[in-house]
Amino acid sequence: MTSLSPILDRRTALTGTCAILFAAGLSDQALAVTSGVFEDVRRHGARGDGKAIDSPAINRAIQAAAKRGGGTVVVPPGRYLCFTIRLMDNIAIVLSAGATIVAADPDTHGANYDPPENYLEEQFQDFGITHVNNSLIRGNGVTNVAILGPGMLHGLGLDRDGPGERWHGRGVWQSAAAQGISAKEQALKDPKERAAVGRANKTIGLMNCRGVRLSGFTILQAGHFGVIAHGCTNMQIEGLVIDTDRDGIDIDACRDVRVLNCTVNSPKDDAIVLKSSYALGRAVPCEDVLVSGCKTSGYLMGTLLDGTYRRSPYDAEGVGPLGRIKLGTESNGGFRNIRITDCICTASRGILVGIVDGGTLEDVSVSNITIRDPYNHPLFVHHGARMRAPKGTPVGKVRRVRFDQISVTGAHPRYPCGVEGIADAPVEDVTFRDIDIVARGGGTREDAARVPEYRRETSLEVSYLGTLPAAGLYARHARRLTVRGFSLRTETPDARPVFALRNVAGAILDDIATPARREDVVDTKDSSAVALGQVATAL
Repeated sequence: MTSLSPILDRRTALTGTCAILFAAGLSDQALAVTSGVFEDVRRHGARGDGKAIDSPAINRAIQAAAKRGGGTVVVPPGRYLCFTIRLMDNIAIVLSAGATIVAADPDTHGANYDPPENYLEEQFQDFGITHVNNSLIRGNGVTNVAILGPGMLHGLGLDRDGPGERWHGRGVWQSAAAQGISAKEQALKDPKERAAVGRANKTIGLMNCRGVRLSGFTILQAGHFGVIAHGCTNMQIEGLVIDTDRDGIDIDACRDVRVLNCTVNSPKDDAIVLKSSYALGRAVPCEDVLVSGCKTSGYLMGTLLDGTYRRSPYDAEGVGPLGRIKLGTESNGGFRNIRITDCICTASRGILVGIVDGGTLEDVSVSNITIRDPYNHPLFVHHGARMRAPKGTPVGKVRRVRFDQISVTGAHPRYPCGVEGIADAPVEDVTFRDIDIVARGGGTREDAARVPEYRRETSLEVSYLGTLPAAGLYARHARRLTVRGFSLRTETPDARPVFALRNVAGAILDDIATPARREDVVDTKDSSAVALGQVATAL
């Protein structure tokens, strides 16, 4: 009987692991990646006691599977203290139930994470976005990889911040080439960048990867980023639960990405955000992305996982927590063919879409969204010209954005929906269809007379606009705006018009339901070709 026990143990492990893989709902391609060799990290020296540093053993298990052409690396129950874990081609890491990989603290265990890579002459995005090697788990140029649950990644020792950007728009920036030194040498002149070497600030960092599957695990306290991916193609992120206080999931300059059925809580930054930064050293669009069936929120970190859902005291810009779905913080390459659908956003900021660093945003669809108690604008399209981009980059374009079947309750009186373009590049062809909003109301005549500050050079955030002179939708510097099926109810009377249009060329407002009189539905200034159709004033 004793002689058979190792065989039985191996069969049990294989059977259990296969069950996990099939339960993850992977495609045939991803299942093919996980077939073949199984490596148990404990057989390579991992202890899982929360004291020993286990990343060398886990990396040995990955290397052993890779030498055989690929396979599955199993992390059994335990607490594995780790520095950087390096993905390789055709590798799937399975985090068993009860398995937690914990990011080691450099202040306690030494600064032993992989150093940053990808030093650029000009860094148009901050340090955290530029690099991926300084992560708890990183993949750089790998193909057919997966990380599967149901275990956990705990970013306990990860940094939440890092050095900022370095580019010609910053007064302290100097060209490395002009100094006769490398971009890396230039960067490391900055004591903040030197201090970051050996530390990590993201849980999973991916760059130039193909065929990626992340499924069914939990991330707690993720550092600056839970998952950040640059230049990746054919990637599916499904069923993750992320409870953190900075960014949850960042999709940057990627193509053919599906983010499905994820729950992301992030009170101090964005929950799910799409970007098209210059981290690849060139402008690359973010395109063909689907975000579906997700829930985002801005509760106090940790209270999603413990089930208490406590409100966060964080108050950025006097607005409150974030936890939003956003598109366009960095926008050098632009966006196209983006679909966000069937999502729930609770106790967070609304959905924000736009361009600020050049590039073209087009063909974006946001549909079937439930937004409860948003801290600011439920829906907003913003075009700015910050132009954190190479010299000579033209101002971008924003066109063909559609919001459809959106339900909003508890909307803040200061922050209606909005469209804000710039005078020399108006936002074009934005459609709001079947929008139902229940707002607190209370806007005054003085609010209705406000002229919001105009900023051409600005980040994507729109809190600088302050209280807007509309109860339902404000638009400035826009062309061909369409609103069909827009219901606005307020808990208390609101003296502002439902719609306030400023410098709008061409607008159709039809099938409007509001308590306001027809003559109080829309206020236009310096606008033309505005058509008001059917209005139902009894609600």
